[in-house]
Amino acid sequence: MASVHGVTGRAESATRRTVSNPWLEFLERAGYVVRGALYAVMGGLALGLALGVGGAATDPSGTLLILTRNPAGKLLLIAVVIGLGAYAIWGFVRAIFDPLHRGHSASGITQRLGFAWSGIAYTSIVFFALRLLIGSPTAKSHDTLQVNIARVLSYPAGEYVAIAIGAIAIAAGIGQFVEAYRALFKRDLKRGEMTEAERKVVDFLGRAGMIARGVTFTLVGWFVLQGGLHHDSSKVHGYGGAFLFLLNEPFGRVMLGLVALGFIALGLHSFACARWIRLLGSDS
Repeated sequence: MASVHGVTGRAESATRRTVSNPWLEFLERAGYVVRGALYAVMGGLALGLALGVGGAATDPSGTLLILTRNPAGKLLLIAVVIGLGAYAIWGFVRAIFDPLHRGHSASGITQRLGFAWSGIAYTSIVFFALRLLIGSPTAKSHDTLQVNIARVLSYPAGEYVAIAIGAIAIAAGIGQFVEAYRALFKRDLKRGEMTEAERKVVDFLGRAGMIARGVTFTLVGWFVLQGGLHHDSSKVHGYGGAFLFLLNEPFGRVMLGLVALGFIALGLHSFACARWIRLLGSDS
């Protein structure tokens, strides 16, 4: 038994050394930059829609599709694959090794599961970018959430699964509001290296971004919940549908504009994380 524990310990130690490699850490920080750029552009497109000067209602994959429609598109896709690939790995590292010290409490485990989900979500964007890079005809702009829920609803008892997914998404949205209030992200940063002004700006950006994401997560969860309750995937919409829903409500342009600014703030906060986040091999 002792030898088994020894082998396990050595394997874990080797894995830790691998994921704390300086080059991987550099790429993880680059991933925060790529992630930030996608959120900022997505917010900018939604803001344009709110102001009536163009723009679009889309999600990170749709934003990526828009960004790559230029001569430098392939270079951008390569950067996305590398950067977001490393960021996806960071999601799994946060879940498994807990470098951000979330612990084993119910709240901590929930947050670590969220990190794992982040790894899965960004891995899907990386695969989408790879399909764009090789020119796959399946890489096109559509509401992938609606397609996936339609597939879920085609299975026996699929509506119950969809209802559960919707409820989880709504809970995640509420969790974003709690995160904005508690600002737990503060302890994830090397605040000792920041000036007082930098701390205030970064905290504001993080809170604004969490609120915007909370609004969209809650709306998307509600759409999925309705799709499950009515066994109708046409009621399911992702980020783009959430933006359009806000736009069509009373004072819709104001509401969409505020949420759009929140996503721009989330992108800027991601840039700040690229500079100050505590990675596995970083100093506390």
